[in-house]
Amino acid sequence: MSSERLIYLPLGGAGEIGMNAYVYGYGAQDKERLVLVDLGVTFPDMDTTPGVDLIMPDMTWLKERADRLEGIFITHGHEDHIGAIAHMYSALNVPVYARPFTANLARRKMEEAGHDPANVHTVEAWPEVTKLGPFTVGVAPMSHSIPESGALVIDSPAGRVVHTGDFKLDPDPLVGEPFDPEMWAEIAKDGIQALVCDSTNVFSQHPGRSESELPEEITRLISEAKGMVAATTFASNVARVKTLAEAGARAGRSVVLLGRAMRRMIEAATETGVLTDFPKVVSPEDAGDIPRDNLMLITTGSQGERRAATAQLARGKYRGLELKEGDTFLFSSKTIPGNEKGVIRIINQFSEKGVDVVDDSSGLYHVSGHANGPDLERVHDLLKPKMLIPMHGEHRHLRQHARLGEAKGIPSAVVVNGMMMDLSGDAPKVTEWIETGRTYLDGSVKYGALDGIVRDRIRMALNGHVVVTVILDEDDEPLGEPWCDLKGLAETGTSNAALVEVLEEDLNQFLMRAGAKTLRDDDKLEQELRRITRQTAHAEIGKKPEVTVIVSRMR
Repeated sequence: MSSERLIYLPLGGAGEIGMNAYVYGYGAQDKERLVLVDLGVTFPDMDTTPGVDLIMPDMTWLKERADRLEGIFITHGHEDHIGAIAHMYSALNVPVYARPFTANLARRKMEEAGHDPANVHTVEAWPEVTKLGPFTVGVAPMSHSIPESGALVIDSPAGRVVHTGDFKLDPDPLVGEPFDPEMWAEIAKDGIQALVCDSTNVFSQHPGRSESELPEEITRLISEAKGMVAATTFASNVARVKTLAEAGARAGRSVVLLGRAMRRMIEAATETGVLTDFPKVVSPEDAGDIPRDNLMLITTGSQGERRAATAQLARGKYRGLELKEGDTFLFSSKTIPGNEKGVIRIINQFSEKGVDVVDDSSGLYHVSGHANGPDLERVHDLLKPKMLIPMHGEHRHLRQHARLGEAKGIPSAVVVNGMMMDLSGDAPKVTEWIETGRTYLDGSVKYGALDGIVRDRIRMALNGHVVVTVILDEDDEPLGEPWCDLKGLAETGTSNAALVEVLEEDLNQFLMRAGAKTLRDDDKLEQELRRITRQTAHAEIGKKPEVTVIVSRMR
């Protein structure tokens, strides 16, 4: 029996949607040569990660084995698959491979971060392959909500793995390649050892719909609308942006792209030849000279992002343009779970302006970029893998997808971040547990989720903050009274006196009766001052604030 094995280890993206990072390895235990598939981000929220800019996988395990890493393959250009490349590149320092459109986006990120964009290598679609150590990797075109998404066909001495990335079965995606069952039958004819498969829409019980179903309804809506028309969608959904722009042009409207991400995606798609015949656009500055009834705005911010063009239009003006009563705003997008509050806030702000908002509740103006349950079963039947590993989904998605596989007699496993699986045999088996976590990008600094910084930030946000300053003379006696600086706390409490005065009085009383031993011991003194501050604040306002104590000694 061979001592070499084929391993699969998700460091992000398994048991969650976002922050994708998957390691494959082949070789003897602890000597495997490795390939990383995707390196993405997820986004913070004010409830759990206030102030954080981006959240990335904890790559400690892979950094410690960077000398065994052959390269990084990116399946497509969505931020949850590509967004951490430039941030993590210095620690990994291996070639990055992607198809032309995705490579264009990756090079832009590398340049912005000061890395050499030549480290990103362009690969063409299957049957072209790239040799990386014991692996041969090809990118087989898949339809998705961004151009040039690709499943990876990963060959090793232990057999062929298909890693789908994000995909849907679309016979006519408008931009990009359609689903090609003949190509996949050819890929599968000699056997698939393991299918590692997108699980996002596993609970949807009807077959997925094609992007080509939307233009007619979108065109009708925009043609019948009065006043200015604006629409938002994911900037990366180039096919949808083109559909919206063409609908505006057919209605005799000048098209304006609003938002840096929107312009960047269209530029990248045009530069790489993915996008052709895009309607002529006008700048926001030139749009000011065009009658409002003849304008079509296409904006970033479909998920309620506060700084994006959509949110700024909802609050007032953006680049000199403003929506008014009788105008129409279309959400040609699905609201990702967790973003509902932000989107509803924007809808209400538009409503207050008298703008008519059209969302996707009718199903006429958006289709998903992920395969639904019946589509996943079709892929199972087409590829007939020896084993199934669901990925890209919350735990409930992975579990349901595994059930679909088991029902067809395919050995399946629910694999979450940190579970190292041996895929060499007839069924997947756990071989090791790896500690995984998250890395926060906070301004220009990266740190771990367990470092306590965000925890302290949340505590201050919830409880307020008090700085207590005490000065002691050379005989360790208080020099004057202590004073307090308060942030985020009510000014008065139950005694109807100023909270700061009550705190300072109680702290002064303590200092007046404190023994010499306590006054000489900084740690003991800080501990008591902190305890009294929290105790008094709780009695006055029902809050126990975070407390910073500063003890200064005159020497």
